[in-house]
Amino acid sequence: MGGKHGKYVYVRRRDGLYVKVRVLKSREEKDPSRYIVVGPVVKNPPFTYKVLDESDLPSEVRDQLYSL
Repeated sequence: MGGKHGKYVYVRRRDGLYVKVRVLKSREEKDPSRYIVVGPVVKNPPFTYKVLDESDLPSEVRDQLYSL
């Protein structure tokens, strides 16, 4: 079981794929350093993980989603 404590989330990209992202809870919501893109890119995320839309993230993080 992953995603139980909310350390990691999957982010839905425009192309329909999902990327695993680490979330640092001690940082503010709109701080780009709160989100660390760790990969991998998958078609279907595990059902135990929270899924965010890429529009919810700061623009610096969105660019990193497509660098994988």
